[in-house]
Amino acid sequence: MRTIGLIGGMSWESTAVYYRLLNHEVRDRLGGLSSAQLLLYSVDFAPIATFQREGHWHQAGAQLAAVARKLEAGGAECILLCTNTMHLVAQSIVDAISVPFLHIVDPVGEAVRAAGLHKVGFIGTAFSMRERFFADRLHERHGVSMIVPPPDDQAGVHEIIYNELCLGKISETSRAKYREIMHALAQEGAEAIVLGCTEITLLVSAQDSPVPLLDTTTLHAKAAVDFSLDTPSID
Repeated sequence: MRTIGLIGGMSWESTAVYYRLLNHEVRDRLGGLSSAQLLLYSVDFAPIATFQREGHWHQAGAQLAAVARKLEAGGAECILLCTNTMHLVAQSIVDAISVPFLHIVDPVGEAVRAAGLHKVGFIGTAFSMRERFFADRLHERHGVSMIVPPPDDQAGVHEIIYNELCLGKISETSRAKYREIMHALAQEGAEAIVLGCTEITLLVSAQDSPVPLLDTTTLHAKAAVDFSLDTPSID
């Protein structure tokens, strides 16, 4: 089993989900008392969130690259960045390490293609919906097109993530709002909805969407276990 290095804390709510998923996946595949072999570096999210709001992506990238180097020095044999938004600075991390960086977009693209789909809807933070890092990689590497909600709905999705989900708050009103947005994306032709923020799985599930949901957190964690065990996942 190869050691997985996790850059977490953004937010710790979703990092806890990663930890649970990784350990469940290893146990399911190996049985018995087996669990994931990993190193976790959980950052203070407050400074990172400030960098996001102020557009200081270079500083954020430098900080996360330093964390990745520490994980590699500690024995991590791959790096997993436990957040969608901060993949905006993924190249800074890739450039800082010599071990593989498991990009969150790739298992999503593979899942979409395996399902025979070509167009997905995407909800996440405003940064992930507005910037092109997710959409471009999904299209260029996997041939999948992506649509996002209109600006007003993007703002609503973003506010719920930062003001509720990152703080562990679950609201039925917010669930209804997300459900409405996902239905609208399906009406625009989305064949599936990508839950493009690692906290969203805390709020919605398959019963909330008229089309299949693709949870980036689950797919990313399974890809990490694939790497760790060097074996394909069992569905």
